[in-house]
Amino acid sequence: MTGTGSVVVIATGGTIASRRDEDGASRPVVAGGGLLAGMEPAAPVRVVDVMAHDSATLTLSHMQRISDAVGKVVSDPDTRGVVILHGTDSLEETALLLALQHGGSDRRIVVTGAQFTFDDPEPDGPANIEAAIRFAADGPPRAARRGRDARDAVCVVFGGRVLPAWGVYKHSADTADAFRVAGPDLAVPPSEPTPVDGVRIDIVALPPGADALHIRASAAAGAHGIVLQALGSGNSTAEVVAAVRECVASGIPVVVSSRVPQGALAPSYGGGGGGRDLAEAGAVHSSTLRPGQARILLAALVARGAEAAEVRAAFG
Repeated sequence: MTGTGSVVVIATGGTIASRRDEDGASRPVVAGGGLLAGMEPAAPVRVVDVMAHDSATLTLSHMQRISDAVGKVVSDPDTRGVVILHGTDSLEETALLLALQHGGSDRRIVVTGAQFTFDDPEPDGPANIEAAIRFAADGPPRAARRGRDARDAVCVVFGGRVLPAWGVYKHSADTADAFRVAGPDLAVPPSEPTPVDGVRIDIVALPPGADALHIRASAAAGAHGIVLQALGSGNSTAEVVAAVRECVASGIPVVVSSRVPQGALAPSYGGGGGGRDLAEAGAVHSSTLRPGQARILLAALVARGAEAAEVRAAFG
């Protein structure tokens, strides 16, 4: 049964909480209470300040701390819904972690933020906050039911859109309507509640003609898993294929995503370095999730000790 009390607003910093100083640099200095000052939200609100960070600095441990704070408030019977105020640079990552760890909640969990600072002449934060609170208060979520409707258990409310956490990505650096999803028919996130702090997953960018230097460097640095930001539908070079084979043989899972933002990915190309070659070397193709979110899902699977077949199924 969903709560009838307050929507809990969890503040974590980001542009939405930032002011510009004398040198023009923006820093997250406005606490959660200040962000809601003067508003008339759609439901009673309780504010929890968890951190005040630029989201580009967030580690998996920081994201887990936010997720733990969400877990604490959704267990409170007085919680009607949850809104997380977050920086946009890593909003898609934290949103997916919340979906993996709290997607079965009977409270709506909504992530939002802003593209323009708190002191901007035309800030977008207030409208996003009000829309997020209104949506969070409108429970119980469809996520409490099964199937396709479960995709809004954890969602992003931003720039007039309501988007599922699975597959969401930031598509613009300078417009208020900043987020999209990678495809129209997206999966329901699996339940992966194991904490991810302490897990290291590296993302390796693969430009045309890439060699294996950075893949081998990640393996040598102790990465627990690697996500490849490949080309097209997930293609690279024969040198990369050889390095992937080495990683998989040594127990390091490798997931292939793409720098292309939209569309389903499939391992169809050969030629020595295509997606099919990477799959034959043991890499797992990420059908939908782009590199940032693929890193989060792989971290959750590694934290749980998932077998190779489970990793493949989760990304497929």
